[in-house]
Amino acid sequence: MPRPKLRLRAEDAAGLRAAFASVRQELQVPDEFPAEALAEAAAAVAATTEHLPGLDLTSVAFATLDPPGSEDLDQAYAIERRGSGYRVRYAIADVAAFVRAGGAIDVEAHRRVETLYAPDGRVPLHPTSLSEGATSLLPGQNRPALVWTLDLDEHGELIATDVRRALVRSREQQDYPTVQQALDAGTAPERVALLREVGRLRLALERARGGMSLNAPEQEVVPDGAGGWTLRFRASLPVEDWNAQISLLTGIAAARLMLAGGVGVLRTMPPADPRDVERLRRVARGLGIEWAGDEDYGTLLGRLDAHRPREAAFLTEATRLFRGAAYAAFDGAPPAEVTHAAIGAPYAHCTAPLRRLVDRYVGEVCVALCAGSPVPEWARAALPALPEEMAVGIRRGNQLDRADVDLVEAAVLAPVVGQVFSAVVVDLDEKRGGAIVQVAEPAVLARCDGPKGQLPLGSSIRVRLVTADLATRTVRFTRAS
Repeated sequence: MPRPKLRLRAEDAAGLRAAFASVRQELQVPDEFPAEALAEAAAAVAATTEHLPGLDLTSVAFATLDPPGSEDLDQAYAIERRGSGYRVRYAIADVAAFVRAGGAIDVEAHRRVETLYAPDGRVPLHPTSLSEGATSLLPGQNRPALVWTLDLDEHGELIATDVRRALVRSREQQDYPTVQQALDAGTAPERVALLREVGRLRLALERARGGMSLNAPEQEVVPDGAGGWTLRFRASLPVEDWNAQISLLTGIAAARLMLAGGVGVLRTMPPADPRDVERLRRVARGLGIEWAGDEDYGTLLGRLDAHRPREAAFLTEATRLFRGAAYAAFDGAPPAEVTHAAIGAPYAHCTAPLRRLVDRYVGEVCVALCAGSPVPEWARAALPALPEEMAVGIRRGNQLDRADVDLVEAAVLAPVVGQVFSAVVVDLDEKRGGAIVQVAEPAVLARCDGPKGQLPLGSSIRVRLVTADLATRTVRFTRAS
């Protein structure tokens, strides 16, 4: 008989709201925008007509594709056949048209670095009058954008790149579940079918380059429908992967432009340490996962199913390969490391300027380089500091995500300390002993204590909940006899 879903009591939900706020204060997450930034945003919105570019591409049938309910819409796509290949147009919100370098919004954006998402709301990078209003690519609204025109051959290889400012008008706000249903039912329009077609070609090229995607379900905090929150493991839909390939394609095109122009900032990741790869091969043998000697790990990761216990454990162990991601700014000679190993190519972040600081600068550099114009001095001057600014902001975001998940895990489980759950061992703590176990309902990842050798990686076991402490954000299990 299935275990009933655990829900928060009303008083626990109220306590969680206070705990979420306390975590943000602890991590020094900015709260309200300064009055000067709000006033500057209001003035920029009032002067919208001053920001409109001369090139009019409102005749292009752009559409956005995001999670349901999104309002900060950074990107809109349009894909068409071009001879035996394809033309991909990707419109990116033109944040720089509204944000004055050195102004109040800009200063605050450098303090925030990225939009942060919490269970009880988000902390935006820019005032919402911009991020959810004047700059967001909302349907039926004329918007200034940086429009990337990317021509691909019949195999999906990039053969020509152009990016320039233009006026665009999104025709439709699409969401992942609805689009996936239409594709599965065979009722999707051609532009969506082409997204799938191009996305698959780009995925094949990624694997050929030695790139890799880790398709492990994400642990999420979601509303429980009764004023509180619960947890789930969510696997991405295929259409999310295809859409991500358009963003990655644009980032690869941006990196090529900047490397050729000798100025910019890349997103890099070193190759996996051979010792980690060899360790992963030993893990595969221990879990009974077939891994042929001539099969690269990117291909292997792409064919595994995280819903199977042993494969879930392997995918968790594989995260050790994805280490050392950083930003590398350059003005003149390129950095020593230019490749992002998980993508298998040089790459840059440029498609989410409403939610990530560095993207605004990459966009400006690329527009100038493509036009053969000097890179704006305000953008060039900011490049050296961006890698460290981004590192600090990303670290804070990761800490916030982990703390909020830990809080909800503790709150949901607190009433059932002592109960026994089914779990899968997905990681081992080689230094302290014990393991990390994954419980399916509720969707929890937590430490489990037990004698060495009695918590084999990938095994399905029974665990007893011994601690669920909201104050310390701690959940711990022990192996049940």
